[in-house]
Amino acid sequence: MTKTLYLMRHGETVFNVRKKIQGWCDSPLTPKGIQQAQNVSKYFDDINLDHAYCSTSERASDTLEIVTKHTMPYTRLKDLREMNFGAFEAESEALNPKSHEAYNTFFVAYGGESTDQVTQIMVKTLTSIMQKNDHQNVLAVSHAGACVNFLATWENPEKVLSQRFTNCGILKFTYDNEKFKLEEVIQNIN
Repeated sequence: MTKTLYLMRHGETVFNVRKKIQGWCDSPLTPKGIQQAQNVSKYFDDINLDHAYCSTSERASDTLEIVTKHTMPYTRLKDLREMNFGAFEAESEALNPKSHEAYNTFFVAYGGESTDQVTQIMVKTLTSIMQKNDHQNVLAVSHAGACVNFLATWENPEKVLSQRFTNCGILKFTYDNEKFKLEEVIQNIN
């Protein structure tokens, strides 16, 4: 039976505005981030979600609560967190490596994670969620890097994302036979 996963990025945060690296560290939603989540909540008005999950970051749980209008119970999971950037947490994004290849393992030497580690965790976690019998339409709120790394397992992100994965962007997947298929990229909902 085909199921649906809505994998969503949290709303804009103070660190997003200040161009700070945020992985396991956290910062609050901005007024714009709150508005983004409110806008996205309208998208879900006609969708019967049966379960909701988010990372343990406050920015993700706050986004989920706004999107579901504080009416849906949800589960917070560490394995939906953003990549750990080690010593680079809360530092300027200007310090990020410039090439995709360097980015893959750069942070490991500084106490962080590789993109492969994040991808494996996300695939394992989201597969486990979607294998549950009563999970037909699931919302999971996570983070840009974690979402794009998960997407890369099933699609080439450069081909399906015409721009960066925006705050409150949604990757809509179908799930069947232990495989995810990207159905739609939903971004910039007003």
